[in-house]
Amino acid sequence: MKTLFTFALAGLLATSTLAANSNEDLLENTDARAKFKKVNVLLNEGIGKTKVAIMDEDGKILHQRKVKVGDEKVLIPYDLNNLPCGEYQVKISTEEDEVIYTVETFDKRPKMDEYPLMAYGKVVDDETVNIAVIGLTEPGVDVKVRYTDSNKLIHAETINHPDGFRKDFKLKGVSPDEVYFEITDNLGRTKNLYF
Repeated sequence: MKTLFTFALAGLLATSTLAANSNEDLLENTDARAKFKKVNVLLNEGIGKTKVAIMDEDGKILHQRKVKVGDEKVLIPYDLNNLPCGEYQVKISTEEDEVIYTVETFDKRPKMDEYPLMAYGKVVDDETVNIAVIGLTEPGVDVKVRYTDSNKLIHAETINHPDGFRKDFKLKGVSPDEVYFEITDNLGRTKNLYF
């Protein structure tokens, strides 16, 4: 009786080890990754008949397909641009096992030149304006002071501070409401400040 019990226990342990190995094999032979709003699912050769499902964070299936993986790797791209950014699940299953990956999609960050120039101005007194420029990635900001009614150039200078600057501009004999400041950085972004 003890021998029969020992064989049954050994058989049970062997079966659970095979199931664990099957899960580890599927995990080693598959991958799912997100880059921005695109998800790529990789299936290594020899997996056989496989089902791939894309699910939202609640487990609702958004797309599902069957794939037969033979002697070559298979890469399945998914474009999720029409869906909101967030977490999605990729479920890969065979007849023996399944693996679920969690991926997170996100929007591309805009390039620096797609952001507006951050330049601000404030009247200090009847002939002084304080200008602040922040968030620069390269030094070099052209500052031009022009008459509001004629666009005639009164003053121009280039300020070479790497991150930004704050400076008082003295307007001798001119009030701040008669001029505007045209500010252009090295990326070509321009902002006009009126007072």
